[in-house]
This record gives sequence, C-alpha cells and structure tokens, in this order.
Amino acid sequence: MRGVRIIAGALKGRRLAVPQGDAVRPTADRAREALFSILEHGEPGLREARFLDLFAGSGAVGIEAFSRGAPEVLLVESEREALAALRANLDSLPHRGAIRLMATDATRLGAAPRAFDIAFLDPPYRSGLAPTTLESLAAGGWLVPEARVVVELAAREAFTPPAGYGIEDQRRYGSCRFVFLRYQKASGLGGS
Repeated sequence: MRGVRIIAGALKGRRLAVPQGDAVRPTADRAREALFSILEHGEPGLREARFLDLFAGSGAVGIEAFSRGAPEVLLVESEREALAALRANLDSLPHRGAIRLMATDATRLGAAPRAFDIAFLDPPYRSGLAPTTLESLAAGGWLVPEARVVVELAAREAFTPPAGYGIEDQRRYGSCRFVFLRYQKASGLGGS
C-alpha cells in the first residue's frame, strides 16, 4: 500500500494507507494544503463545521478536516479496497472522536441523518458522477442552507452544477481542479 500524510493539526505527520491501483487517487498534499487554507478561512469556518467527505477513498481529506478541528466528520465510500484501507486508517488513529464511516454509494444517499456545513466530493475523474451526487445531497437533506461544497475534478474536466448550487470559485492545482460551490435549496428538492 502507498501512503499519504496528514499535513496539519492534531494528527499532523500521521501516515495513512492508500490501496494500490486506480480505485483510489488521493488528493495531492499541495492541493490538500491549499484546499484547507481556503476552508479554514471561509464561512462556515472548519472548526464549527460538520464535514462530509464523499468518495472518501483513504479518508485523507476527512481525517485532515478532523485533525484541523472539524467537530464531526462523515466519510462515505463504497469501493471494497478503499473501504479496507479506510477502516485500517480509522482503526490506527489514537482517537477517532466524531469520525464516522458510511459504506454506501455517494450517488444514492437517501435521507440524511443530519445536515452538513461543508461537503467535499472527489468522484473518479471524468466519471460524470458529481452532478448526480450533488442532486442526491440536495434531495436527501444532506446540506444546511448556504453549505460550502467543494468538488474535485480533473483540471480540464467539464462541469456544470445542478440547480441549487452556485459556483463561487475555481482553483487549479496540477492535474486537479477544485470547484467551490454554495448550496441554496432549489424548489422541489429536499434539504434543510
């Protein structure tokens, strides 16, 4: 297994396992550092936010959010090899706090147990799964009004958010691009 490291916070320097192969493509350290620099200085702030990590892979983004002070983190993953690495990573933490794992398809979430303030989506590049997942989040009430949503895509991948999401910013880091969205409940969709 390959590894990635937690960049900052209470778990700084901790290495996380990542399964071999193409099933999991961890967000690069440089891009993750830039992402969290933005999230820590926005509204809502990371330290006050319930954080949702979809297509969580190794869990590096969600665990990084927890390390940096997010009080609650939910990791969503369905791929078998990724789940094995994710469970091993969670078991290795000195304290898990409020990090939970949901083994399910992010595109078919159903009703939310509670709404989240920040969501991060990292679907496989060029899969076209981001809009479907965003629709699932809205329909199931997974996001608070004005939630911040970040979608990681390939740098030149086409993307148009569904109704209820407005693009606030886009940043490119090497082969990836982060699209920063703000959720506003669209008429006819679920949500809180």
